Amino acid sequence: METKWIKDLEHTWNEEAIRQAGQIIRDGGLVAFPTETVYGLGGDALNPDSSRKIYAAKGRPSDNPLIVHICRLEDLPKVAAEIPENARKLAEKFWPGPLTMIFKKTDLVPKETTGGLDTVAVRFPDHKVALAFIDAAGGFVAAPSANTSGRPSPTLGKYVYEDMNGKIEMLLDGGQVGIGVESTIVDVTGEKPMILRPGYVTYEMMQEILPELLQDPTMFSVSGNAKPKAPGMKYKHYAPKGELTIISGQADHVRKRLQQEVDKKRAQGYKVGVIAAGEDGSAYQADSVKVTGNRDDLAQIAKDLFRMLREFDDEGMDFMYTESFSDKGIGQAVMNRLLKAAGHKIIDADQEETDDSNRQ
Repeated sequence: METKWIKDLEHTWNEEAIRQAGQIIRDGGLVAFPTETVYGLGGDALNPDSSRKIYAAKGRPSDNPLIVHICRLEDLPKVAAEIPENARKLAEKFWPGPLTMIFKKTDLVPKETTGGLDTVAVRFPDHKVALAFIDAAGGFVAAPSANTSGRPSPTLGKYVYEDMNGKIEMLLDGGQVGIGVESTIVDVTGEKPMILRPGYVTYEMMQEILPELLQDPTMFSVSGNAKPKAPGMKYKHYAPKGELTIISGQADHVRKRLQQEVDKKRAQGYKVGVIAAGEDGSAYQADSVKVTGNRDDLAQIAKDLFRMLREFDDEGMDFMYTESFSDKGIGQAVMNRLLKAAGHKIIDADQEETDDSNRQ
């Protein structure tokens, strides 16, 4: 099977392609499509066979839940058995948009879609192509990110095609996505709502309407053997093919230590890449230096992140080093993704400086 690639939907509307994509889903097939966050790999959320196909296409563990995408708020009760007042407040403020909520599921949703759980993750995206496609598909599309499991999520259609050609029937290409990291996930089934995955909708934004909002402590740690309650909680995610390491600490210490690590690997014959904030772009010598937004432009850093990791793969980098960034606002999502991409491999440049001082 060769995947049919429908290009340029961000500029040229193609009603027939949308209709065909919807029919593929209704017939049990798979379609990749753009959202405002990253590209999704869609199947019929209410068809257990479609969900099995999604897991197979991605090489995704079957206990990693899928997100059900809807295109009308009135469809939520069909998949969510209970809609708490907290969820209604979040939906009123942030839907459609980059927010996923976890509800107790109805019997309509098969456990193949929910990773065996009695809860369901639901999102109402804010993207013209996504909404038209979901509607054409019957209103309920299960969709994780449209990449091979573990790799950086795709923010461009060409990376979807690279991973999914021959595994899915169609790719709807809407150009580069606007946000670049996956949706925020909030569990609203408990007594107090809890963020399970940070994203564009930040803790600070939600706390304004939900002062009791909690954050899952495993967001920045390895989740062990526990069954994941939401996508991306348990397994190594977003990783490039080479080895990624985060260098944290004071800016001058980071620049010094990062260049030392680069020099060491290059002397051993490896190709080495660097991710740097805009202020530091000229500070590094490496085989590939990716310069993102300035440190205070965390939204730009989020938008660039997965694209830069994919470009390192294209360039054949063996090792990559990145500066750490603020974990405030959307920076929390950036650092969450970087930690998972690096397998939590971090070097504390401040500690190295302290050790050097103690030796003198």
